Amino acid sequence: MPAPGTPGSATHGAATAPEKAARSKYSCVACGGEAIWNPGKQKLVCAFCGTEAPMPLHEAAPPGLQSTDIVEHDLAAALRNMQGEKRGWARTSRMIQCRQCRAISVFSAEKQAQRCDFCGSASVVDYDSDEDVIRPEAVLPIQIAEPRAREIIRAWYGKLWWAPNALKKRALTDTAKGVYLPYWTFDAFVNARWQAEAGYYYTETETYWDRGQMKSRPVQRIRWQYAQGQLNHFFDDTLVCGSKGVHAGLLRSIEPFPTTERGVGALRPYDPAYVAGWTVERYQIDLIQAAKLSRERMLADTRVLCAQQVPGDTHRNLQVEATFSRQTFKHILAPVWLMSYVYNGRDFQVIINAVTGKIDGEYPKSWVKITLATLGAIVLAFILLAIMGR
Repeated sequence: MPAPGTPGSATHGAATAPEKAARSKYSCVACGGEAIWNPGKQKLVCAFCGTEAPMPLHEAAPPGLQSTDIVEHDLAAALRNMQGEKRGWARTSRMIQCRQCRAISVFSAEKQAQRCDFCGSASVVDYDSDEDVIRPEAVLPIQIAEPRAREIIRAWYGKLWWAPNALKKRALTDTAKGVYLPYWTFDAFVNARWQAEAGYYYTETETYWDRGQMKSRPVQRIRWQYAQGQLNHFFDDTLVCGSKGVHAGLLRSIEPFPTTERGVGALRPYDPAYVAGWTVERYQIDLIQAAKLSRERMLADTRVLCAQQVPGDTHRNLQVEATFSRQTFKHILAPVWLMSYVYNGRDFQVIINAVTGKIDGEYPKSWVKITLATLGAIVLAFILLAIMGR
């Protein structure tokens, strides 16, 4: 990752780079069929004859940058001039919007979508927007192949004690879809000054009367003392998801994505070949909204870091004044395996981080199991009270 503020990180530097539109479909060198990105082999693989091919690079690098560079864009400059960013997907694409969950999906123009990948609804319509999306700067290629994703879901099902038995038997793993979600990452340096009252525990001996006798006991007290300090911290890739198709609580539980790591599973410069054959969700939380959310999260984290600096055993009346500088951002795509299903008329989602394998999901609760467990707890409580009363 280039350091924020370097010449290559400015927005206008990336905007003037020559752009070469990539194909929406990648042809197999052997039979001419469509080659799709295979997460297990980390290559493009022909869906017809199985021929493997390395991932082609179509993007021309800006002057002074290598093709493997991932650019951090200046946030203030981008917010001043939203027209300065690269636009579009560098491929011929088609967008649809689900009328039920409102998610916007992007995929190859030739693909015909019958249902929404996020909620399973068949009520989908073509989506045309006059506003071109900001092109992703980087992508995390899918690392977990579909068979492994199904194993993870089945194992997760097996741990759902409160779920109805019928749900476990059905194990809806065949409906899992690989999806690239839109994310914004934000970097910033923060300089914060804080002041608080630091509390120090100490013990005093207290006397009291008990049935006519004077007794003593230790009592904990707090001595308050004014304290102040300063914090310097660098926030690296604070994540804000631009998705509205996946339930926010589930997303937070499977994060983080390894956006700052190197090697296998690391961010790669965006090339449409990585998402060939996969559905991509268009962001609906734009840069302005995402920047506000990232600032709120950074401020909350800054407050926690300042609180950790306060000496003593506890504190109160913490006040923090934070100044942010050298703020940068990038738009990336992060992969998940998403399963949406309906049970007794209710919608549920299960999501897997397709890089780390972390899973979380929603599921119906069995009222029969909950009732039996509650009755068992009541009976056990009565038995314990009876034994203690003897």
